[in-house]
Amino acid sequence: MSASTSSPAPVRAAVAAGSVTTLFGHRLLHLPGTHLAAVRWPRHRASDLRGPWHYWWQAHYLDCLVDAGWREHRAGLPSTSLHRGQQLLLGIRLRNLFRYPNHYYDDMAWLALAAERLDELTRAVTGSAGGRCRAVVTALGPRLISASTDDAGGGVYWNTKRTFKNTPATAPAALFFARAGQPDRTRALTDWLRDRLLDAESGLYLDGLQLGGARVETVRDRYTYNQGPVLGALLALGRPDDLTAAAQLIHAVDAGLTRPSNGALRVLITHGDGDGGLFTGILTRYLATAATDARLDPAARATAARLVTDTADALWAGRRRVGAEESPSWAAGGPDTGALVFSADPLVDAAAAYPVGTPVELSTQLQAWMALEAAAVCADGTDPAA
Repeated sequence: MSASTSSPAPVRAAVAAGSVTTLFGHRLLHLPGTHLAAVRWPRHRASDLRGPWHYWWQAHYLDCLVDAGWREHRAGLPSTSLHRGQQLLLGIRLRNLFRYPNHYYDDMAWLALAAERLDELTRAVTGSAGGRCRAVVTALGPRLISASTDDAGGGVYWNTKRTFKNTPATAPAALFFARAGQPDRTRALTDWLRDRLLDAESGLYLDGLQLGGARVETVRDRYTYNQGPVLGALLALGRPDDLTAAAQLIHAVDAGLTRPSNGALRVLITHGDGDGGLFTGILTRYLATAATDARLDPAARATAARLVTDTADALWAGRRRVGAEESPSWAAGGPDTGALVFSADPLVDAAAAYPVGTPVELSTQLQAWMALEAAAVCADGTDPAA
């Protein structure tokens, strides 16, 4: 399942896709027609209901499957990822107690975005809409609208406790509204983000506003994933000032969220494992969108492409293979052997980050897969549906 260091970007992305689905993908409770990703590998057979339920990791798994599906479609290959994505939506619904909503509006925004993308892929491949995809949007869209209020001047609440409004919920919701044909809602949210959470010094978006106390407090953490969906929403709006703001954000990311690698090269910072293991992968998806958007100035596009490519190259270079001795006892001789494991940090080899015998988290592997799919988009020069 491995490929050489000089493999072209689409081959690397395909190998990453195969590795993640091999190591983590499975039927939910062995039910036909379902799919789900385990939250860690090696996977215990009884982990579907006993382990933690990371709804938003599954949403990004779906996004990765859509990335792979578009790559397969562009290459004229059978879209096995499309079929798996439809099965994943069913698995998510069943595992989430037969419903799509949960208590976190950012989670719901991510799943709604991924389902919209899956619907577009379904139409492109089959010529008809995906009914399950539309059911997700129908269930989650009104909840995102309900979480977008005038408290603290606007923005979207993080969860149903409604004490925190933040970029991780507001930005993907803004992008969802843009794709749903509601530009006014999108503009209101991007304007609020700019007015309340754009840090003038760094040019980066801060994490959020805490509303639960006597006064509103700004949470000033600067994460990679917060920048990504803001960038996507600005590009979706596409007015001249939006495109200018998008270019400025790309340069701010380059200046403030990178580290040197191999001399002149710079890679995006990462945020460890757990939820943070997804963060930088999300940013690479939207940087690839920017890199292939002809409306942006050439310098911003080149910077976006460089950040994606250099980060993906570093993750690929640090990969390691799964050995035969690592297959769980109940799956001895199974397909895990030869799959790739990627580091959570592009500057640390996977052999050091995940030595043999160490559990590997889904989030970090999705991050690497996202980055490699984004690099394939940059190499192809077109992004059919980011």
